[in-house]
Amino acid sequence: MRAFDISPLLRSSIGYENLNRLVEFAGRVDGGETAYPPYNIEKLGDGAYRIAMAVAGFGQDELDLTVQENTLIVTGIAKAEAEADERTFLHRGIAKRAFERRFQLADTIKVTGASYEHGLLNIELVREIPEHKKPRKVEIGAPVDATPRVDLAPSQVTQLAAE
Repeated sequence: MRAFDISPLLRSSIGYENLNRLVEFAGRVDGGETAYPPYNIEKLGDGAYRIAMAVAGFGQDELDLTVQENTLIVTGIAKAEAEADERTFLHRGIAKRAFERRFQLADTIKVTGASYEHGLLNIELVREIPEHKKPRKVEIGAPVDATPRVDLAPSQVTQLAAE
C-alpha cells in the first residue's frame, strides 16, 4: 500500500481534523469490494451531483439506500428465484451477487432522491451550505482598545442613565 504524506496540507488547514481518515478510507482496497458494482460520480451543475450505479439484474425491491451520519450505504440483496423458473446458463456474465457499497459524504452533501431505470440506480445529491457557513464580509473597524475612553464622575453616570 502506498503511503501518503499529507502534512503539508495540514499546515494551512483549519477544521480538517478528519482529513487523514478520509485519505486512508479512499486509498483502501479490500479485494473485489471496490470493483462491484461499477459506478460513476457526475457533477451536474453548481452543487448538484449524481451517482450512477450499474446494478443489472437487480429489481428495484432488491436495492436499499440508507444515509447514516455522513455515509451513504447502498446494498443489494438478490431474492431467491422461483424454482419453476429454473434456467440453465451456458455463460453467466451478469453478476447478481449481494453487495454493499459505502460513500463518505461531506457535511454539506444531502441525498435528495433516487431512481432506477434500465439497470442503473441514479442517486441525486446536492450541496446545501447552511447560512452560518456561507462566506460573509467582515468590516474592518478601529481596534477595541484604541477607542477613546472618557472617565465620568458617578453623578454624571447617573445623569446619563436617566436620559
